[in-house]
Amino acid sequence: MSIAVTQSDRFHLDSDTRSELPEPAKGGRAKHYLLASDFDQTLSFNDSGEVLSEMLGLPDFERKVKGLASSHLVQQGGELTYLLLHDPDYRQVRREHLVEAGRRIRLKKNLAPLMDLLDRGIDGHRFTFYVVSASPEEVVRSALEGIVPADRIFGTRLNFAPDSGEISSVAQLTAGYGKVTALDELQSQLGISWDRIVYVGDGSSDVHVMLHVNRCDGYTIAVSENQHLAPIARRTVLSDNAFSVLIPILEDVMGWTDRTKIRELFEASGLDVQGWEKSQVDRLTILPTDADTRDASSAAAAS
Repeated sequence: MSIAVTQSDRFHLDSDTRSELPEPAKGGRAKHYLLASDFDQTLSFNDSGEVLSEMLGLPDFERKVKGLASSHLVQQGGELTYLLLHDPDYRQVRREHLVEAGRRIRLKKNLAPLMDLLDRGIDGHRFTFYVVSASPEEVVRSALEGIVPADRIFGTRLNFAPDSGEISSVAQLTAGYGKVTALDELQSQLGISWDRIVYVGDGSSDVHVMLHVNRCDGYTIAVSENQHLAPIARRTVLSDNAFSVLIPILEDVMGWTDRTKIRELFEASGLDVQGWEKSQVDRLTILPTDADTRDASSAAAAS
């Protein structure tokens, strides 16, 4: 018998006229947190590889990714990088293609206002936001241009041949355990203790880093019901609005218990929480024991 239990929050937020954002609380030293997030389907609705493949008219991206995943040839999340280096169809990709693909990615709602609020701080808490993604840095930086500074983005770094512009090698793969390495570097550079690190992700490639953050007493948030991730994350939040990740941060990290106060914070940013459903989900697979199987077989034989 296997049991998976997750607590999930579903939100529906509507944008309204944006008003003045709240100032951080005065007095005392602000608590400093590192908030790190995946990109594909965490801050966006798209997979970078799918957008790039559609743009270039390349079929079977999903099938190729599933094949690589099932073969365990590359770390989860590194499938696009493998294709860019080894698949003949993707050898045509140049830096400009990656930049254009980033421009075509659809981001989650209200991402820019969320960044503004985090920069200003909330009630004596300040957050330094970074993106840690397996997608090529050119894609992520292009998609988040004007929203997240380029130096706050850790993505897969590719080397390009100077003569042809062809992708020649990988300088850094930020997938699977590579995300743990990137987060370790950030933690060391910023001098932030692990219990003040929050990580947000959506897929199997985030399992390693979430387990690492949990082990170090940090806080993890899943934004999908991925069967491998949701049981690991401290909270799961489902919404098409980037602001939704603030709910578990406000409640569990900052200790806010008053929903009215949370709603007022959202309203101050021009957002109305129209739907807020909390649910405890139990998923069970129940099989008969050996004794039950033998009894059933004996009864069938006797009849």
